[in-house]
Order: sequence, then C-alpha cells, then structure tokens
Amino acid sequence: MSDTSVKKVDSTNSPKGQLGQKYLASGKSLSMRLWENEEPTSEAKPPATREYETVGYVIKGKAELHIEGQMILLEPGNSWVVPKGSSHTYKILESFTAVEATSPPAQVHGRDED
Repeated sequence: MSDTSVKKVDSTNSPKGQLGQKYLASGKSLSMRLWENEEPTSEAKPPATREYETVGYVIKGKAELHIEGQMILLEPGNSWVVPKGSSHTYKILESFTAVEATSPPAQVHGRDED
C-alpha cells in the first residue's frame, strides 16, 4: 500500500488566509505558508504569542522581528525561529517575502488568523 499523504501544492492556486498568507504544503504535524510582497508598516503590530513553533526564511525585503525584548533584523538569506509561546511581532521595512513552517500546523482551527 502506498502513502497517499504525499502532496504537491502549486502556490498560484493556494488558499489565502485573512492576514494575506498563502497556505502551502501541510502534513499532520508541520505546515508551510508564504508571505508574499508584504508592504512596509510604520509600526509593529501588538505583540502576540502562538501555540505553535515557527521557523522562517527571508526571500526578499527586510523586516524586524521583535521577540522577548530583542530586535532581530531579517534580510534575504536569513532564517529565524519563534519558539512556541514567545511574545513577538514583526515590523516590515521593505516589501517582504518569506516562507515559514509551523509545528503543529498554524492553520488548524484558525490559530494564525489573529
């Protein structure tokens, strides 16, 4: 019997979340999403905590990750980790494109829509 959980996802047809993220491949314990051409913001959003761990990779643009009292500049080629339960926010400095993976999947029960 072959594994039927293997999927191919074409981002041009991916569903979009309320925050603008595109949902990419998703398994039982891990999912990916794409933030594409996010526009610069004058201020960071209020900090939030999430019930999932996030790792990301910057494709283009610049952003600040504010996490637990630290500020980390994110530029193309950088990757980052936001541990589960960490207070954090982002401030977009230049049109920003990044891929993130979350564990468990962020979109389960709409957890990444606030």
